Order: sequence, then C-alpha cells, then structure tokens
Amino acid sequence: MIMLPYTAKGLPMAKETLKSNERRIQTLKRRLAQVGDMRPGTLSIQYRNPAEAKRPFSQISYTYKGKSRSEYVRAESLAQIRKELDAYKSFKDIEDEIIHLSIKASRIRCSTRAT
Repeated sequence: MIMLPYTAKGLPMAKETLKSNERRIQTLKRRLAQVGDMRPGTLSIQYRNPAEAKRPFSQISYTYKGKSRSEYVRAESLAQIRKELDAYKSFKDIEDEIIHLSIKASRIRCSTRAT
C-alpha cells in the first residue's frame, strides 16, 4: 500500500490537488463564457505596390478547417478586428490551461484509484 502525504486540511495531497485543479478548471470555464466575439488570424500591412512600399492596406490572414484565407480589412474596422483577435488569443490561452489542468486531474484520479 502506498502512503500519500497529507495536507494541512487532513486530506491526502492528491485529493487536495485534484480539488484545486477542478476549482481552477471551473473558474476558467466561466472566463470562457465571457470571452465574446473572436476570430483567429494575424493582422498585417500590405502594399498595393510592394516595390515602392506605396498605398498600404490592412489584411487579416488565418487558417480555418485546413484552408488559408486572407481578407482585406477596412480602416474603420481595424479596432474591432484587433479586439476580436485579442479575444481569440485569450480563448486559446484559457483553452490550453484547461487542457493542461484536465490532464493533471485525470492522472491524479487514475493514480488514486489504482492505490
């Protein structure tokens, strides 16, 4: 039989870590619901005449479902597009953390069942 270290609350360390992971996952899920409008991609400046770097315009490039796309972005839409790109980055960061914590929680659940 494997002896688990105990926390100050008297719970085995694995249970405490599992509970804290699950609480953090629930917090992150609530944050996901607040992300708002988003879109993937990269905003860049292109030139209609690249050799002379004249007549710049904004363009968003992204890949969705395996297809690359580039779209012209009107100057009046730049602020909204930047906001949506930032929201997408937040979404991806939250998603990564949820996956990381879920894997850790799964490992803890599987290891505590085996003991």
